[in-house]
Amino acid sequence: MNFVFISPHFPSHYFHFAVALRERGVSVLGIGDTPYESLRPELRESLREYFFVPSLTDYDALVRATGYLTWRHGRVDRIESLNESWLEVEARLREDFHAPGLQPADILKLRSKSGMAEVFHASGVPHPDLLRVRDADQVKAFAARVGYPLVLKPDVGVGAAHTFKVTTDAEVDAALAHPLPTSYVAQPFVRGTIVTYDGIVDRHGAIVFTLSHEYSDGGMETVTERRDISFWSLQNIPPALDVLGRQVVAAFGLRERWFHLEFFRLPDGRFVVLEANLRPPGGFMTDMMNYTCDIDVYRLWARVVTGDPVADFQYTPRHHVCHSARRHGRRYKHTHSQIVQKMGSSLLVHRELPPIYHSLLGEEMYLTRHADKEAMQEAVRFIQATT
Repeated sequence: MNFVFISPHFPSHYFHFAVALRERGVSVLGIGDTPYESLRPELRESLREYFFVPSLTDYDALVRATGYLTWRHGRVDRIESLNESWLEVEARLREDFHAPGLQPADILKLRSKSGMAEVFHASGVPHPDLLRVRDADQVKAFAARVGYPLVLKPDVGVGAAHTFKVTTDAEVDAALAHPLPTSYVAQPFVRGTIVTYDGIVDRHGAIVFTLSHEYSDGGMETVTERRDISFWSLQNIPPALDVLGRQVVAAFGLRERWFHLEFFRLPDGRFVVLEANLRPPGGFMTDMMNYTCDIDVYRLWARVVTGDPVADFQYTPRHHVCHSARRHGRRYKHTHSQIVQKMGSSLLVHRELPPIYHSLLGEEMYLTRHADKEAMQEAVRFIQATT
């Protein structure tokens, strides 16, 4: 199998995907915007060949790179990035090089929030009302029907970038006084806790792994108010969430793919779907999955890609693994050395984060593992306590 891996070096821990493919005999062909000599050794050793392009936004350069790799190694069997930024690019390349997987028409429908809403509605999964934003009068009429506050956000986007809340007609007028940078949608602001439904489906559409995470805050509030976010794995998926998650995966018709679904858990315990992402969960959640269940999801995914049997794969969520964020410039009560001493063996990873993560995940993170949720919550409070 010839597997073209776009941007295999970012996020930094994605080299594990390339290593896992190589272990199964896959010919991993990388295309990236980082010079070969800058790649970490484990990644270089896993790549059969690497083609450097100055910019991954230059589609013609990507076509030339994929064409060269095809000439060198034969037909391309898979083209993936596992990255939100390049979902449309990889789909176009699949179409141009006749590779299986999601095509441009699929991405257009499944990546946009308006397209997702159509799928949710057709499948009967509860979700907030959605309006494609055209002008201020239309948005105000929508608010008169569903009530303020509203959230305005790009129809296609990742995280909480360029997302904001409006609470009055005057704020709508101010927000739409100038043309928006891209197509936007409006939805009612939902008060609830974000809970995820994450996993992998095989080439037949069967879910072979799933896990759930809970967020301390919503992405929009975290970014706009510069909160210290935390999120953690759950040892048990709520039954109602599992039913809805499986319903969404089936409605999207996913095959041989990761999924990352976000739901609101409302105060009354019901779940409402927010959005679906056709990629692994962000941040370091794939590593968190491994620590939670004592497994290797990178190798599991590689087995799915190569069509190897996974019926023997078993897992049990044994721990609560938590990502606790901190921001530079904030006065914290406890120093790094105090955190290391306090956490002891429960501290798995401490890392400074690249700038692209700063708005949502802060400048540094602590990954901790705990047997019970109370101990985990106490660790979060200790790490994020301010003076």
